[in-house]
Amino acid sequence: MWEDDQLYLVGEALVGKVPELAHIDLIVGEKDGPVGQAFANGLSNVSAGHTPLLAVIRPNLPSKPFTLIVPKVTVKDMDQASKIFGPAQAAVAKAVADATEEGVIPQDKVDDLVIVCSVFIHPEAKDYRKIYQYNYGATRLALKRAFLGYPSLEKLMYDKDRATHPVMGFRVPRLWMPPYLQIALDIPDIARTKSILGALPRSDRIILEAGTPLIKKYGARVIHDLREIAKDVFIIADLKTLDVGQVEVDLAYEETADAVVASGLASKETLDKFIYEAKRLGIYAFVDMMDVKNPLETLRSLDELPDVVIIHRGIDEEHGGLTRWELIREIKSTFAGKKILVAVAGGIEPSTAPKALESGADILIVGRYITQSKDIERAARDFLKLLGVDMDLYRVHVE
Repeated sequence: MWEDDQLYLVGEALVGKVPELAHIDLIVGEKDGPVGQAFANGLSNVSAGHTPLLAVIRPNLPSKPFTLIVPKVTVKDMDQASKIFGPAQAAVAKAVADATEEGVIPQDKVDDLVIVCSVFIHPEAKDYRKIYQYNYGATRLALKRAFLGYPSLEKLMYDKDRATHPVMGFRVPRLWMPPYLQIALDIPDIARTKSILGALPRSDRIILEAGTPLIKKYGARVIHDLREIAKDVFIIADLKTLDVGQVEVDLAYEETADAVVASGLASKETLDKFIYEAKRLGIYAFVDMMDVKNPLETLRSLDELPDVVIIHRGIDEEHGGLTRWELIREIKSTFAGKKILVAVAGGIEPSTAPKALESGADILIVGRYITQSKDIERAARDFLKLLGVDMDLYRVHVE
């Protein structure tokens, strides 16, 4: 809906398949506002290969609101020009006219508004009917989205960590829907580690940890090596940083880690720099509280909270039977309203995992039970069946 005090509306849509695929970006605004100025500048300032043109249904019949088409791809010859000055031009114009007839664009505003529409035509596109069809559909959709204010903030928050950009060719997983199974790859043998990865079941709930022994033997480069097999999986670099936090975050980041781990025993200054650098680079900061006497006190002292806190019982302590899982609820209640996840580690097995989950654990960190199993897939599924269905199992892509 157009409001008189608005400066402009923005719409975007992608429709079809390559090479005729259409991608439309447009802005709608009043003639005496910033869009009107952009419209006049675009029409009067012609650049080589990106000549703007009015959208016309046929020669001498422009649509209303007047619409300026700007080619995104440099037009190098008449063959490319004819696709713009033909099916694309007609498609955009007809879409604007139909949107006006339908009431998407207010009919009482057609002489006050103008549209600037950026149009993508692939140089290898050949089918004029598809060029028309896809650009018509994309323009109609972009206009409707512009006037509806799409996407809503709720839609954006729901999809931002689920979505995969089709041109990238890989996913960038985020920890948006716990619980997760974090598999600690601690065996300092890259061949054995890769065989373990190959045996794991595919699941959105599995995340991987490049364990400290593995990194100590092969260096941070081992994270990049794991990507050869686990291209779309969330990978954590367990560096157990104690000093030079900023430097070690950078090392893990350069090797494509999604997260990096510092020891809670590090100084406040080191942890603050570690967390700051991780968040600056857009990766997760984990802090491992193994041997930390008062994790809550450590967390309260920090300038900024980490993304994940690990309640960790060391291998050498597992015979004692203490878990400290009561800290999970204490952390979550103390920092209520903050976005913080809690992981548990140290001798986690299927028999103890339900209690950890009941205590509020968001991540189960499991090593030997899976990595030293004779049946790695079965061992992993022993935990996955406790975590619920894959988060994307029933999701249908409708856009």
